[in-house]
Amino acid sequence: MHYIDPHIHMVSRTTDDYEAMREAGIVAVIEPAFWLGQPRTTVGSFKDYFSMLVGWERFRASQFGIKHYCTIGLNSKEANNEELAEQVMEILPQFLAKEGVVAVGEIGYDDQSQAEDKYFRLQLELAKEFELPVMVHTPHRDKKNGTLRSMDVIQEHGIPEHMVVIDHNNEETVKHVLDRGFWAAFTIYPKTKMSKMRMVNIVNTYGSEKIIVDSSADWGVSDPLSVPRTAALMRENGIAEHHIHLTCYQNALTVYGQSGQFNESDWKQDHVVKQDDLHQGNSVLRGQEAKEINFKNSIGD
Repeated sequence: MHYIDPHIHMVSRTTDDYEAMREAGIVAVIEPAFWLGQPRTTVGSFKDYFSMLVGWERFRASQFGIKHYCTIGLNSKEANNEELAEQVMEILPQFLAKEGVVAVGEIGYDDQSQAEDKYFRLQLELAKEFELPVMVHTPHRDKKNGTLRSMDVIQEHGIPEHMVVIDHNNEETVKHVLDRGFWAAFTIYPKTKMSKMRMVNIVNTYGSEKIIVDSSADWGVSDPLSVPRTAALMRENGIAEHHIHLTCYQNALTVYGQSGQFNESDWKQDHVVKQDDLHQGNSVLRGQEAKEINFKNSIGD
């Protein structure tokens, strides 16, 4: 079975992760722009980071048989530096128009400050202008109120619910999100956020319509194989393949496919990779012999 991980931060992962993900059946990933662990101090660091997402990281993933896409946005933590945020807002449009950008995100609230609210709203308007879906980061603190507030603001701006993924849900928020017609995504972490078994229980309770599984794997304690491992646990617990396919593949394809940039045909064909291929003069090789690898995607649907 093929899988999509629609929320994973691959710039902080290794080539070993890419190899393991491909072996586990992951054929496509979406990498949201996010906070890097410490605040950026200049707009140039944002520009370089966005350029990496649409350039080098897209190439690096392809060398391991995985199609890489991204979302572009000013994250909620760094929205609180208003002087810098204003400069970032000026460069966002040039990146939202790039190939492989499938949404504005991840945006939303962290501390639920006035500055976060300001730049959340401005970026929702950019999503409307570029006709892109929105990926919403819900806060880790006061999650329920932050989630409800996020949905209120989105509806106030007139963005259709089918264009919005509310991410980092839990048992406290899922019913609110589904009842209001949004897509509900769940981050599966080894020790925090949602566990695999809790995700199984969510699917047993709410079904698979508009529910998405992702890993949000980053530089912290996280698992880039969360999607296939959660799918395996669903299988062990008697969840039908139809529901697994929707939550671990098709729903992400449907919502982000609305961008016009995320197409199954991009990865469904067999293709050959030459590992000595270059991106702006650089390859993934570090002295080892270059190999030609044939990735077979047209079977095992």
